[in-house]
Amino acid sequence: MASAAASPARTSFLDPAVLARIDNLELLAKTVVDGFMQGIHRSPHLGLSMDFAEHRPYMPGDDIRRIDWRVYARTDRFYIKQFEAETNADVGFLLDVSSSMDYGSGAVSKLDYARFLTASLAWFSAGQRDRVGLYAFDADVVEHVRPAVAHLDKVMHAVARVRAGGTGSWDRPLARVGATFRRRGILVAVSDFYDDSAGLSSALGAFRAQGHDVVAFHVLDPAEIEFPFTQSANFRDAETGRVRPVWPEKYRGAYQERVAAHVAELGRRFGQQGVDYVLLDAAEPLDRALYAYLAFRRKTAKAR
Repeated sequence: MASAAASPARTSFLDPAVLARIDNLELLAKTVVDGFMQGIHRSPHLGLSMDFAEHRPYMPGDDIRRIDWRVYARTDRFYIKQFEAETNADVGFLLDVSSSMDYGSGAVSKLDYARFLTASLAWFSAGQRDRVGLYAFDADVVEHVRPAVAHLDKVMHAVARVRAGGTGSWDRPLARVGATFRRRGILVAVSDFYDDSAGLSSALGAFRAQGHDVVAFHVLDPAEIEFPFTQSANFRDAETGRVRPVWPEKYRGAYQERVAAHVAELGRRFGQQGVDYVLLDAAEPLDRALYAYLAFRRKTAKAR
């Protein structure tokens, strides 16, 4: 997938450490999406295009730059150019808020990053006239907003108030999703995916088999990937509370191998199920996630 050359100024608007200073989640999402879209329009290197699909009537709030003036000259009515990536859909965001998501070795936790990402993608999707909804969950769904055109504010407020807590499990949350997300649409899972890769891929793959498009954003803290610790210490499991003494120098190699194997296995199994998979470092700017989502929407729009 091609990517745009990011300027330092634009990248700063996508840096999670910078975003953490913005208290209002709606403002944060708008800042991220506006900056990202401006970068796309200005970049000659993107390599992603949204092919023209059809016209739709102009609606208050639409960008007047997208009015087709030739059609106006013929019909005396305002019409907006609609593109393939703008095909309307129900978009349900599955946000993991289990205790393990509370970990962060830097400026933001995994949950902070996941909230920034979910809010930005919801804002972007709503801008495409998608019907956005939310399932925030640990062992069960703790916040649910059904997909609707007018529910962006509800999604934003729910994402803003969630807190990490509780043991994570996918069984009951996905059963709830299956019972309520019935119209064919898009499911966006944002999680650290600390679970059995076979079970996870099978569960999300079931939604793919039902005709939904599914993308999985795997959020990990850089310390979880690199294991940079140098001093012996007791490590506590965030969800079970189990404490284990660890000597980093002794276990670093084995730990890194197991994490790499888990990531590779998730990618392989998700791919077999037709689920798009994106690994994200919670210390890195949101560019990669947003580009991945834009490419995903372009692909799914063409399929639809």
